[in-house]
Amino acid sequence: MSFGIIGQAAALGLAAVGSGLGCGTAAQGAIGAWKKALAGNKAPSMLLAAFVGFPLSQTLYGFLVMLVVVPSKTGDMKQLATGLFGGLAIGMSAWLQGQAAAVACDAQSETGKGTAQYVLALGIVESVAILVLAFLFLI
Repeated sequence: MSFGIIGQAAALGLAAVGSGLGCGTAAQGAIGAWKKALAGNKAPSMLLAAFVGFPLSQTLYGFLVMLVVVPSKTGDMKQLATGLFGGLAIGMSAWLQGQAAAVACDAQSETGKGTAQYVLALGIVESVAILVLAFLFLI
């Protein structure tokens, strides 16, 4: 058995798990905000659907780690460590981004203001995953 293959699977798998958790958490925030709007006879904001989708991009970063970064390392243990820790870091970024997106959904629905600030905050959390991907290319 090759630990390199496990590293590749871990990179994609852990990133995708984080994306799933993040999108699920953000969706809970959006659904709650939509329910509140509908109960108050207000139009639900479809902008919240964009917040729900923010954590999806980390699955792509995990795919790039799986496809490009892990195979470029020499030695099974290096491949395993790169995939495992890279995927974990990217997945955690997605999960936490989803939690922030859930709060952004609530704030956006309550005030109807601050969209740029919420997107900025979500982008900063996203940058952790981007930096992990970039730094993995360097090691």
